[in-house]
Amino acid sequence: MSSLEQALALILAAHTQAIGVSFHDLQTGERVELRARESLHAASTMKLAVLLAAYRLRVNLEKPVRVENRFTSIADGSAFAVDPKEDDDPWPYTQLGKDVPLRVLLERMIVRSSNLATNLVMRRLQASRIEGVCRDLGASDVRILRGVEDLKAHEKGLDNTATPRDLGVLLEAMPPEAIEILVRQEFNEGIPAGLPPGTRVAHKTGDITRHYHDAALVFPPGRKPYVLVVMTRGFETKEEASVAVREISRAAWQSTVDSAR
Repeated sequence: MSSLEQALALILAAHTQAIGVSFHDLQTGERVELRARESLHAASTMKLAVLLAAYRLRVNLEKPVRVENRFTSIADGSAFAVDPKEDDDPWPYTQLGKDVPLRVLLERMIVRSSNLATNLVMRRLQASRIEGVCRDLGASDVRILRGVEDLKAHEKGLDNTATPRDLGVLLEAMPPEAIEILVRQEFNEGIPAGLPPGTRVAHKTGDITRHYHDAALVFPPGRKPYVLVVMTRGFETKEEASVAVREISRAAWQSTVDSAR
């Protein structure tokens, strides 16, 4: 076992909750995977697949999209709406009835994790095509079935799922334009908070009840980045889960960057 694998194994052993980690150093090629192929509810990390597909499918990002809050459940074809109270981004709701460029919706989907923007983008791209992009890249266990807050589908077990390994695959395939959007994410209590201040991080968090994840490209100065994905299940609060994610993030930095100095 490498020093990083030993450090991460100790952290995981100290928790009764399920924690999966995928690490890949693009400078040295080192990989560490602990429970990295376990599928979990993807929460908002599924937005990585949506973002990547928007570039891979070469859609017109300047094309206007009518902002409306009415979608179709994959469970039974009934209509549903996104609850603004469950959305971290109020801005798209101020645009109802207006046309907004697809590029702007992609930005809100990542930077503020907008659920409404996500569903609008997904309606343009289609879930099956997004999942197809994942399969083409080798992310074989990502499942993209539906938009956000399709509660009838959730009740039937029709959820978007992912593994730490596959989220890492998606991150490594991100084009520079997508990375720049991920750098601007505003929720930074997980992996970024375990790094030295000012470290460049392109990442996406996700959380639902008893799940918290963070998937990141970390850019230490003067070297290639490394990929770190942490997915958790079982913590009572996001705050408790983010403490564990920060601990893992610090261990990865110390083993990868500090030890090389």
